[in-house]
Amino acid sequence: MATRQSALHPLRRTAGEGSLAGAQTLLRGLDIIKAVSQTGMNLPQLSEAVGLTRSTTHRLAATLVEQRFLNFTPRVGYSLGPKLLELGHLAARQISLPRLAHDHLVHLAQQSGDTVHLGILDGDRALYLDKVTGRRRIEISSHIGERQPLRSTGLGKALLLDETDARLREIYAREAPDWPNYGVSEAIWMERMRHYRQAGYAFDLEENEDRIRCVAAPIRDAAGAIIGSISVSSAAQYMDDARMNGLATQVLDTAHAISAEFGWTKTTD
Repeated sequence: MATRQSALHPLRRTAGEGSLAGAQTLLRGLDIIKAVSQTGMNLPQLSEAVGLTRSTTHRLAATLVEQRFLNFTPRVGYSLGPKLLELGHLAARQISLPRLAHDHLVHLAQQSGDTVHLGILDGDRALYLDKVTGRRRIEISSHIGERQPLRSTGLGKALLLDETDARLREIYAREAPDWPNYGVSEAIWMERMRHYRQAGYAFDLEENEDRIRCVAAPIRDAAGAIIGSISVSSAAQYMDDARMNGLATQVLDTAHAISAEFGWTKTTD
């Protein structure tokens, strides 16, 4: 029995050591990011700050530069990279927006019976942050964390309602190569977007998913800037033009209620 235990023991230790080594590498990488966050550092300074050899520090820092968590400037040293800015921006939005909006989304889903989405602008896509399914037996293929185009989705269009005509044309042209079969011409899309801008809400008329229609509206902060959007989605058979126009009031009311959580106040013309 003693022989068997001694034979198995090194295997268990090896597995544990491998796991520990991976965690240790991660922690060292985080230490490097923390050190650089205090002030820009060259390699010798950074090596001394984190207590690692220069070769180990260089290897870890080079990986972080490759992944855009750090920047490196010759003869200057390391500084925080754009990936951290992206993540910080997304974290600030994701931590507060879904938490404050969720109960409103649930109420809207119960009222309408349809699926409700919450999203934000993530670079050149609409990022889905929350989804509350309705009581209808309809499968909406979206999922939380998914990034979708702007010009064809209700969420995406609602996020663009403050953009200029020139900016909207840029977005339409930018998405054209990735979705060449989009069935709405630029001229018609621009005409619709001008109408949506004036109305304060947007439609998806089976443009992004076959036989699925959406009504969407933007969420605004205290300064009036668009920080997100919500949509109600359902099968086209439940979404004729009359119902979509009726739903617009519910969607707008919900978007306004969420916006009020961020200090937005509705102004009268």
